[in-house]
Amino acid sequence: MDRRRFLAAGAAALAGTTAASRASVAWAAAPAAAGAEPYARLLVLVELKGGNDGLNTVVPHTDPGYARLRPRLALRRDDLIPISERLALHPSLAPLLPAWESRELAILQGVGYPDPNLSHFRSIEIWDTASRSAEFLADGWLARTFARTPPPRGYAADGVVVGSGDLGPLAGGSTRAIALADPEQFLRRAKLATAAGERRNAALAHILKVEDDILNAAAHLDGRHAYATPFPSGPFGSAVRTAARVVAGDAGVAVVRLTLGSFDTHSNQLGTHARLLGELAQGLAALRLALIEIGRWDRTLVVTYAEFGRRPRENQSAGTDHGTASVHFALGGRVAGGLLGATPDLGRVGEGNLPHAIDFRSVYATILERWWSLDSRAVLGTRFEPLPLLRA
Repeated sequence: MDRRRFLAAGAAALAGTTAASRASVAWAAAPAAAGAEPYARLLVLVELKGGNDGLNTVVPHTDPGYARLRPRLALRRDDLIPISERLALHPSLAPLLPAWESRELAILQGVGYPDPNLSHFRSIEIWDTASRSAEFLADGWLARTFARTPPPRGYAADGVVVGSGDLGPLAGGSTRAIALADPEQFLRRAKLATAAGERRNAALAHILKVEDDILNAAAHLDGRHAYATPFPSGPFGSAVRTAARVVAGDAGVAVVRLTLGSFDTHSNQLGTHARLLGELAQGLAALRLALIEIGRWDRTLVVTYAEFGRRPRENQSAGTDHGTASVHFALGGRVAGGLLGATPDLGRVGEGNLPHAIDFRSVYATILERWWSLDSRAVLGTRFEPLPLLRA
């Protein structure tokens, strides 16, 4: 078992035998401190777990292929929110309209990669590690980034994962990451003194030391900030509220990752998809207002991602099966809002899948080069052209 898995397993075992929180955690010593400048700008990643249906998110309603491929799933044109002559948003995304109208929301069309894999496990691994389809890398792309250019040692953590025990792109290397599977309980316990008890067993002593380190770091996160901004209810709303509280203070965090799911809508998609998009839009709208409230919106970039999209043609269960390229969002005070990529021509798809217009690693290159002023080639292994996503 490698060190990362041992630490996560050990913390989980400890939680079962003491009054510890149910947070699943990972922690390792960081390399020597580097300059604070790149990571003064916060990155927030939002995983749409299960694979979001892009065609019913940003709807090409003027393309006759849309209704032809989706006789039951095609959304009514009168219910949609127009954003261009050809495209409209799902009505559940209405809370994102202020960001769109302020040119702080970019819509990335056709995000995917060559030779796509339609396995949930393998495809999200490709996204998390920024690998080629047939390449297997051990460390996440953010773990490699922080190995080359570490965030300041004084930061409470390199990254905080809220609402999941999976570190995703932060996994591997010597990344200092905190995964808050139960964020409210974890942050409450971070304020309490801990009693380790007897540590005669060397392995148990190590596990307890790991947890002590995590709690010491979490104690520097500001879990007490009271926002005037209201946050939506539900698990994702709670995760957004926790993320906003984590970055409210001056403890320092380079990345926050949120997860919303499940978008794996193989059957009866319409109701489930509408609910999930509503949760996403309400959560992101609240995060935007909260970060504006504390003056951090201009120093925050929010990007969604998922392992894949859905097929253009609906299936026999009023759902959609695993597909390829999909739509993603980028938001922030310095985002150059608008449409990027290419709207697919559904008349040319036939029974096939959607071609990708943007390689997802170009999104990562944009983050590394244009947001953090880092060398993307060193992290991604080759050159990917950044997107015109950010204002100067």
